[in-house]
Amino acid sequence: MKHTLSVLVEDEAGVLTRIAGLFARRGFNIESLAVGPAEQDGVSRITMVVPGDDGIIEQVTKQLYRLINVIKVQDITEDPCVERELMLLKVNATSSNRSEIIELSQIFRARVVDVGEDALTLEVVGDPGKIVAIQQTLSRFGIREVARTGKIALIRESGVNTEYLKSLTEAKV
Repeated sequence: MKHTLSVLVEDEAGVLTRIAGLFARRGFNIESLAVGPAEQDGVSRITMVVPGDDGIIEQVTKQLYRLINVIKVQDITEDPCVERELMLLKVNATSSNRSEIIELSQIFRARVVDVGEDALTLEVVGDPGKIVAIQQTLSRFGIREVARTGKIALIRESGVNTEYLKSLTEAKV
């Protein structure tokens, strides 16, 4: 199972290196990693997607807390969250299929950010499922390049679990 960890750290040089080193020494993989300033000055939030069972995640969490600059570690996998990724996607686009690609991108609320003679570059923002879906949809035109940020996530203050709501809607259909 993939777990999403939200880690607050002191914003100092070498913190990310120590965290990555901890994972490497233990043989754990990080599938996605996003780092940026948090709500408080001098603190950064690291959002990681890490594969493993509950025991492995518990072990990783304990190891993270042993690092000097780690303030807080939360496994937010089961919590209702707002999750987003950013992807830039360069797609082959000829004059004959350009309008179809643009129409499909509009369905996913993607923006065209660059137009070349034989390619379009799209900016896509959304939950990880949306990112995968548009990439699969446009793959038939030929994907030239992909750049993805990695998942960022915050716990929903409303407590509303959108995954649960989606399952209710799908059950009615």
